[in-house]
Amino acid sequence: MSISILWADDEIDLLKPHVIFLRDRGFEVYTTNSGGEALDMIKERLFDIIFLDENMPGLSGLETLSRIKAMRPGLPVVMITKSEEESIMNDAIGSNISDYLIKPVNPNQILLSIKKNLENKKLVSEKTTQAYQQEFRQLGMQINSRLDPDEWKEVYRQLVYWELELEKLQDNSLKEIFRMQKMEANRVFSSFVTDHYLDWVKTSGRDESPVLSHTLFRDRCLPVIKQEEQLFIILIDNMRYDQWKVLQPLISEFYRVVREEMVFSILPTATQYARNAFFAGLMPSEIQKKYPRYWTGESDEGPRNQFESDLLAEQLKRLRVDAKFHYHKILNMGAGKKLSEQLNNYLGAPLNILVYNFVDMLSHARTEMEVLKELADDEAAYRSLTVSWFEHSPLWEIIRALASRKISILLTTDHGSIKVNNPTKVVGDKNTNTNLRYKTGRNLQYDAGEVFEVRNPADAFLPRESVSSSYIFALENNFFAYPNNFNYYVNYYKNTFQHGGVSMDEIMVPFVYLKAK
Repeated sequence: MSISILWADDEIDLLKPHVIFLRDRGFEVYTTNSGGEALDMIKERLFDIIFLDENMPGLSGLETLSRIKAMRPGLPVVMITKSEEESIMNDAIGSNISDYLIKPVNPNQILLSIKKNLENKKLVSEKTTQAYQQEFRQLGMQINSRLDPDEWKEVYRQLVYWELELEKLQDNSLKEIFRMQKMEANRVFSSFVTDHYLDWVKTSGRDESPVLSHTLFRDRCLPVIKQEEQLFIILIDNMRYDQWKVLQPLISEFYRVVREEMVFSILPTATQYARNAFFAGLMPSEIQKKYPRYWTGESDEGPRNQFESDLLAEQLKRLRVDAKFHYHKILNMGAGKKLSEQLNNYLGAPLNILVYNFVDMLSHARTEMEVLKELADDEAAYRSLTVSWFEHSPLWEIIRALASRKISILLTTDHGSIKVNNPTKVVGDKNTNTNLRYKTGRNLQYDAGEVFEVRNPADAFLPRESVSSSYIFALENNFFAYPNNFNYYVNYYKNTFQHGGVSMDEIMVPFVYLKAK
């Protein structure tokens, strides 16, 4: 079906060559020399795009534009004007025009505007498809090379980029090809972590080891603390790198990204371990040994992260940093609103730490609530739900308020999550923990080929619950299920977002340094 165009200009007779140019290319072009007649024509028939002169006698271009938007809000309107006055541009842009052209215009400018507004999705889709097809082979070769941690970060960054680009397309076959490539990357990455993780935790801080949870504050946060007069460190629990990338366009309206990188979460990729390690600057077994009063074991009752402020104070003391700080933990909307309202009370301190516990709650709520399972049925919907929450959250209000005060931010997380769909059987006694992506306990029974096993917890700097305790971690998109009542367990947890194990989405997490514009 041909594209139907309405062109309203009081000098339309002088534009006859432009009209012929468009008609020769298969467009249906209707013309008028007044805004009033343009409105009548829009009432009578459907147009795909309007070209509208700003300076017409009688009903002006801007007045006509306002009425067009009231009648057909989604109809693309391109404003054409002789004037370059900023006020006219502002009025037109504020009225949600699709393009703005300055006279004299040439036919190719008009053609480009049509393509940009009406064929944009098709052209972008074709270009994206072609680009990914070219990249597919290169990515495949990279994935199966002998990569180091930095090279894996780059592979994951590219995979997230293509995941976000391809989800804009309607080509499900291409999305399936990508899904298979990401699964392959996760398989190889899981083997990579299994082969090197124990060496990393023994040699943390050296060049061959990535920045891990327990070295993140010392290696990345501390240098920024020393150079900034005021700083907010915001840790959004369970935020993946792809979730940061969909939030970035919003945040970039107010903040420039000074530095963006990925760091590695320790194992288990769970709040009790990774976040405590961040605040303490120590691995879990070191926390348990050095500060037993601040560690809550798997079999102990009570919150697992109730001493983060104390652990941070101890770390600062060990680092010989005299920095007054405020610590805030937000667990619900009410607490977030209260902090937003009282923000000025805390800006006297050079350092504020904000732990925002939304994304983690979202992943757990999605498991428990059918309505959220439907709203976040796949990865794209899960990201969309994250953005929707953020736009209406007190956290977004807080970030904008900090930007207005020119306060820098370090934005990070403790670990990510992965959508699991492949059950693997495990047997443990009644004291075995309940997490679906890692297990610790005595006499665990499992298929060793399906897990990363740490028989001696001390090798991974993990607490030992008993003399014979060991740890196992689920790989790729697997999750642990007990043989008894297996089918119920699998049906309940399949296709939910979990964390604690080994995957790119759980381990490689964002660390971003932001300065206010």
